[in-house]
Amino acid sequence: MKNYTITVNGNVYEVTVEEGTSTGAAPAPRAAAPAPKATPAAPKAAAAGPQGSVAVSAPMPGKILGIKANPGQAVKKGEAIIVLEAMKMENEIVAPQDGTIASINVSVGDSVEAGATLATLN
Repeated sequence: MKNYTITVNGNVYEVTVEEGTSTGAAPAPRAAAPAPKATPAAPKAAAAGPQGSVAVSAPMPGKILGIKANPGQAVKKGEAIIVLEAMKMENEIVAPQDGTIASINVSVGDSVEAGATLATLN
């Protein structure tokens, strides 16, 4: 048997492969417990001023199409802050709670990954 470490989409798995003769049929796969993930490097953000205490993150990877709020602007829970295009659909990223925009960390045209901080609120 040989052990391998395989990384798929950022998830690290330990896999054991049996050596021997093949019967022509693939054996039933066994679920392997994922190994602890290495912490990915933090994405670079173009911080625009001081950071707030509440982060507004991208729910999916995409491209920033528009910014509907400015730093210092008061927003209500559910109010659109940023428009994110993902899979040819426009998604409004909304304020998770009432507050004031502390920073907008992206610009129109930026590509972002899932989990990237788009804005912060106070």
